[in-house]
Amino acid sequence: MAELIVTQAEEERVLLIAVSTAGGEETDASLDELEELARTAGARTVGRVVQNREKIHPGTYLGQGKLEEVRDRLWELDATGVICDDELSPAQMRNLEEALETKVMDRTMVILDIFASRAATSEGKIQVELAQLRYRAARLVGMRDSLSRLGGGIGTRGPGEKKLETDRRLIHERIGQLKAELAQVRRHREVIRGQRQKNGTPTAAIVGYTNAGKSTLLNSLTDAGILAEDKLFATLDPTTRALTLSGGQTILLTDTVGFIRKLPHHLIEAFRSTLEEARYCDIILHVVDCSNPRMDMQMHVVYETLRELEVKDKTVVTVFNKIDRLEGEFGQPRDLQADYQICISARTGEGLPRLTECLEAILRSQKVYLEEVFPYSEAGNLQIIRRYGELLSEEYGPDGIAVRAYVPAERFAALKTKSPASRLPE
Repeated sequence: MAELIVTQAEEERVLLIAVSTAGGEETDASLDELEELARTAGARTVGRVVQNREKIHPGTYLGQGKLEEVRDRLWELDATGVICDDELSPAQMRNLEEALETKVMDRTMVILDIFASRAATSEGKIQVELAQLRYRAARLVGMRDSLSRLGGGIGTRGPGEKKLETDRRLIHERIGQLKAELAQVRRHREVIRGQRQKNGTPTAAIVGYTNAGKSTLLNSLTDAGILAEDKLFATLDPTTRALTLSGGQTILLTDTVGFIRKLPHHLIEAFRSTLEEARYCDIILHVVDCSNPRMDMQMHVVYETLRELEVKDKTVVTVFNKIDRLEGEFGQPRDLQADYQICISARTGEGLPRLTECLEAILRSQKVYLEEVFPYSEAGNLQIIRRYGELLSEEYGPDGIAVRAYVPAERFAALKTKSPASRLPE
């Protein structure tokens, strides 16, 4: 009887290397995040090497002496590759591979690999492939050996190993095709966005650092049922769900891809059509993991990314999430750039009523108070109010329907004009 042979992918053992130019604490925090990225991509971190320099070496990333140390550590730890904490130039990648005689990856390659494994929708796959091709188009010379290497692992998922990506002319042709497909996606999004604006439905974009709990919050508020894991970039494709507030108002919530420090420029460009949801929304829900000791840095990264996307003049509600993970007494977290601040736990539900009350108050502040008596022949106005505003009360009397409501300013004049009845007495 033939023996059953079980095969499994070999786990990559990687050594993290970095150049510290700003300070040891900042570098350690960045490497902690890089280790989490490597774990998410399926690799095991076996060690770290940090060199203090005024600036990154333009040819080999590290200095010659440090390269000798890395080579020794690779042998001692039986590592199968190295991951650099910065994006490498083609020359740096080629020179490092020649000097270390091992697989060399950079932070951008790891993030792109995670995105390639997480993209589920056709739009997400197009965006990821476009970002990968743009990254590799500039590195064909430096990455020729790694692209032709057989086997799996970080950097080889997605479109990486086809001859298409090793020929510069064909790569640019493929990039052109993908850009045309994304342009069509963008036009589709604009049509949907225009329909929402026509219907007067307010929207809120959920933004935040990766793994802050954005998807968990959307699930808790709307029963969206999307994947929510304690991993970086657990969800990639945007999801929009409707939330009906207690006063009857409906708001659309859109979950967006998480931000991260040193977010590759290729990803921002490729995902611009998705991230632009934040540009056209009415409210920004900025989700922050307040249990993370690097909370302030993460908030800074989010605001910098929003500025790069030209998101401005929005009402910002900072949602300090994961308060259930805080132990003992803790001070009230602050975000000086936010209009409103609320502490919640999306997992346990603590604070969610305060968040929905806040959203309701914001939407109400953007409307005009209407107090009117409509004759029964104009009872259809109540449907308009329910659809576009917030109906506070309706009383049926001999002269008509007495209504108290909040309505959008552009609807207020029309409703007043339609009704010949006088205002209710004070």
